[in-house]
Formats: sequence, C-alpha cells, structure tokens
Amino acid sequence: MLVNPDLAATLSPPVMEARRWIAETTFPPERPLLNLSQAAPVDPPPAPLRAAMADIIQNDSSAHLYGPVLGLQPLRERVAQTWSDAYGGTVSPANVAITSGCNQAFTAVVSTLAQAGDNVILPSPWYFNHKMWLDMAGIGCRVLESGADLLPDPQAAASLITPRTRAIVLVSPNNPAGVEYPAELMQAYFDLARSHGLALIVDETYRDFDSRTGAPHNLFQDPDWDDTLIQLYSFSKAYRLTGHRVGAIVAATDRMAQVEKWLDTVTICPNQLGQRAALWGMENLGEWLAGERTEILARRAAMETGFKKLPDWGLLGCGAYFAYVAHPFDKRSDAVAKSLVQDAAVLMLPGTMFGPTRDMGGSGRAENTLRIAFANADAAGIATLFERLSALTH
Repeated sequence: MLVNPDLAATLSPPVMEARRWIAETTFPPERPLLNLSQAAPVDPPPAPLRAAMADIIQNDSSAHLYGPVLGLQPLRERVAQTWSDAYGGTVSPANVAITSGCNQAFTAVVSTLAQAGDNVILPSPWYFNHKMWLDMAGIGCRVLESGADLLPDPQAAASLITPRTRAIVLVSPNNPAGVEYPAELMQAYFDLARSHGLALIVDETYRDFDSRTGAPHNLFQDPDWDDTLIQLYSFSKAYRLTGHRVGAIVAATDRMAQVEKWLDTVTICPNQLGQRAALWGMENLGEWLAGERTEILARRAAMETGFKKLPDWGLLGCGAYFAYVAHPFDKRSDAVAKSLVQDAAVLMLPGTMFGPTRDMGGSGRAENTLRIAFANADAAGIATLFERLSALTH
C-alpha cells in the first residue's frame, strides 16, 4: 500500500489512542471511569442557544446552503468589533476569517507560511495537533523546551531561528500546561518575530477562561500588528459548539487571500449552522459565559488545593482547562497513564503525547508528566480524583 511517508511517520491521534485503553477495560458501577483526557465540553450548548439553533434550522434557508469561504459577514464583523474593544486595538472584518474549528485555522495559516523543508518554532510541551500538522506537511519542528515555570524563553527561541524558519507558535492559556503567558513575554516574542521577519502565531482557544481581567496582551495595540501577528480562536469552548466546528483567524488582509484559496479547496465554507450559533452566542450569552468562566476558575482552585495535599505529585502548571503534573512513579508517563485506567479508573494523557522523549532529544520531562483536563469534572469529580490518586501513593 502506498502511503505518504510524512503522514505515516506522524503520531497517531492521542485522544483516539486513549479511548482504546478504556475500550479494553470494564469499570464496576461503584468505581466508574473518571475521564480527564479531552479538552472539550461534554455538555451540549446551553438551552437558549439550542432553541436559537432549532429556529435557524427551521426558518433560515440560507443556513443550509454554501456560504462565503471566509465566513459569515455578520460574524466576522462581530469578532472584529469585540476584539477591537477587548484588546484596545483596531481589527477590521477583513482581518477575520471563520474556519471549521481552530485546528483548521492553524493548518490554514501554516499552509500560507511554510512549505516542506521550512521550519516552525514550537514550544514544548506542545499541543499535539500542531505538531502532527507540521510533521505530516513535511515542515520541520524546531523544539523549544520551556523552563521549569513552563514559560518558553525568547532568547532560547532566537537561537533556534534558521534561514528557513517561518513562524513561532504560542498557545496561551496553554494547552497542555495551563499556564498563562505574561503580556511582557508575548511582547518579547512579537518583537523577536518582527525583527526576523517571521510570523507570530498565537492560539488563544482558551482566552475566555483566562484568570486575568482585561486584555491578556497588548499586541493588537501596535498599529502595524498585522505585519507579524496571526491570532487563532475557537468558539467550541466558549459556547459548547465542538461538534459544529467553528474557529477564527485574525490576520493581515493580504494573507486572507491565501487563506481563502486553502479553505475553498478544503471545506468551501465553514459550517453554516455553527457560524450562526456562534454569532447568537456572542450577541446573547455574555452573562452565561462569564458564569462558565467563574466555574472553571473554581475548578482550577480546587485542583491547586488538592495537589497541595499530595506532596509526591508536582503541580507544574494549572489554568484554563488543564493541570500539568509530574507523577511520582518510576516509569514513563505513557505507562503510568495506561496503569491509571486499570488501577484508579482515571483517564488522563501522558506527557509523551505533548513533547519529545529522551530518545527524541528531549529533556525527559515528557516521560514524567501527565495532563489532566479538569474542566469536565465538577467538584465531586475533582474530589474523587484526589481520593483515587491518594490511594495509589499512600
């Protein structure tokens, strides 16, 4: 069978791999599985949004037809205005493209920037789908290992730049580490990218759950932000629209012509119902979303408190949907994650899915860490997590 060697060499989808672990296990009723593996809402959209979507399906015939490749114009306008207000800068509708999820946003912009043989600087721990796309596209990954605080060092990044480097990728709040990058760090990366003629790709999928008030950075306040910055966003987390696949790109208008070619070839247009749902959510669910943020921050606090009582574990980062932890066991994190399914009925993902192992030239952190996606665990679920972890290590 003929297979593209770059695709064949790419990591298999981690969440699908983890699902196979639980498919092979039976969980007794008194100890059901606690699934902390996937960073996505498991609940449907709130009832008012579902009612609005039902009305759209019944009464808006245009929602069932092809739409503009770069997205629904009212949604692009709403994003532009909201972003201009939130970040204190100037974003026009022509700077916005709507995509079929944030993963597609990443693949689209990287496709406008790099070809096989070029490279992109990617901090570790990384979001695995970013690494997977670079690998399958034949684009080199210049791995930037983050420090003990899980923040990537701009000076270390500068040393990785080569004549074929095309972009630096940042994710904040971070997936998988949860850390929120300080505004000063974001500015340092912006300045570094600009000075070398690179793109700075900032994935802010989890911006709605940042613990800080106000804008998390000032990059859009630069009058020429679009010569360097490309921002990615997802509506999936904010409005529970994961199955409807709605994301966004905010970038230079000139780049949008290239993005349009790519999107037209891949999906023709974003999901029409999902776009209208995202717009309705932006117009009507501000108070509801604020409540969701408050709940996520409460779960974050519960995770921080819980790990203080487990000194054998190390909480390295915590924020948005995630806790990134060092486990206390004398084996690799992929083996630990599998054994936790059997021994504790807990599913989380190993650090080996988010960074290079020692045999790949990594520092070894990936072999000692686990990602806990706690956003789908309520207070009782988080309490259960710590009961089960404590039973393993005491």
